[in-house]
Amino acid sequence: MVETGTFLAILIGTMVAGVIANQADAKELAAVAVVLFAVLGYLSARQIPVADAGNPSLKICFAPVRQMKTTLGIAHKDKVVLQAIMGISWFWFLGASYLTQFPNYAKIYLGGNEASVSFLLTLFSIGIATGSLLCDKLSGHRIEPGIVPIGALGLTIFGARLLFSTPEIAPTSSTFIAFLSNPALWWVFADLFFIGVFGGIFIVPLYALMQARSEDGERSQVIAANNIYNALFMVVSAVLAIVLLGVLEMSIPMFFFVLAMVNLVVALYVGKQVPVFAIRFMIWMLSHTFYRVQHKNLHNIPEKGGALIVCNHVSYVDALLLAGACPRPIRFVMDEDYFNLPLLNYFFRASRAIPIKLTSGSIRHALTSVKAQLEAGEVVCIFPEGQLTYDGEMAPFKRGIDLIIRQTPVPVVPMALQGLWGSYFSREGGRALLKLPRRFWSKIVVSAGTQIPPGEATSERLFNEVKQLRGEVC
Repeated sequence: MVETGTFLAILIGTMVAGVIANQADAKELAAVAVVLFAVLGYLSARQIPVADAGNPSLKICFAPVRQMKTTLGIAHKDKVVLQAIMGISWFWFLGASYLTQFPNYAKIYLGGNEASVSFLLTLFSIGIATGSLLCDKLSGHRIEPGIVPIGALGLTIFGARLLFSTPEIAPTSSTFIAFLSNPALWWVFADLFFIGVFGGIFIVPLYALMQARSEDGERSQVIAANNIYNALFMVVSAVLAIVLLGVLEMSIPMFFFVLAMVNLVVALYVGKQVPVFAIRFMIWMLSHTFYRVQHKNLHNIPEKGGALIVCNHVSYVDALLLAGACPRPIRFVMDEDYFNLPLLNYFFRASRAIPIKLTSGSIRHALTSVKAQLEAGEVVCIFPEGQLTYDGEMAPFKRGIDLIIRQTPVPVVPMALQGLWGSYFSREGGRALLKLPRRFWSKIVVSAGTQIPPGEATSERLFNEVKQLRGEVC
């Protein structure tokens, strides 16, 4: 909503400025408007509810260079936060590049006038507003970095398309209506709109992730660092435009194409450097292509501190679906053979899963790792059956779960997966992953039970709790 309001405000402000500029007493009106909106902004700010300071002991001093270094240093502490800031700044790099070229692009290549420029800006802004609102739907009302690669891909596709949809010879439009009704320009309009849509999908999760990952006492400084980088990237975008368009005499459509290709490189780089984006993208694709995932009572998972999750084991993607459902990162304990599966090994390594083999040395090492993770306040998940189900029914839980609880007393959350038996990733009807998929977008339920205190958690009780949560649907 903030992102939508921001770009609609930019759009309305730009249009009002255009109206003022065409008046006879434009200078006087502009001066009055600047003061008027400054006063309105101040009065609006006074209506913001009072919030406690995240860091009351923080002192602000007038030392711009030293303060900027300190602020940027805080943003560099968390790699994911820094990469989110870089992604946001890259978006403003692209946005500034497009917006500054719209006037010349509309007049030279599309045969438009001032009204045409405003129309292109409107398409772009409404596209970003639409994409921002779509984020809530695509992300399932939560922070979902998995849709960032979708936004990046859309920016590349529709940005590159502008080179091919721009007419070779600029059409002549005597009126604005003629400009709008010219079929030769409709693909250009569509491309600009969808650049905005995918821009909104790209940037909103990054803003949310940046704020969510920041410490309470440092969040304002992280946002300040983001604004510094945003301004720097926009300055660089202006320099790049001068070099490519002025010095090298590149055409504006080709300039847009170059931006699209660089955007693809940036997206691949960020995905490689920050596995959380690639991991969440895999989870998002899985849960929106093969399945319709419904969550139940996930508030039973503690918001902070160590916790142990126990769950039934139906398919090779159980860990992915649980990771996508849980609001906190999960450290999975899994058979080493599953851990080394070619398609899923990247996800398991990036999520710091704990491989285990049925040898005394491997089990001892895994138990030590589990203890360390739980004591560090992490959420650890174990599949106590020890193997995928062969018939859809649950196997008795191994006694190792009792040993884990005894050595590290933490709350235990029973969870269950429903609807996965019979899927491509299960053993029903043949070996998993080696048979033809027979269904898509089937309904899967991820349910969490009530927390069980460590003193009351036993393998037998946990088995019964998980079985009851699973119900008759396996």
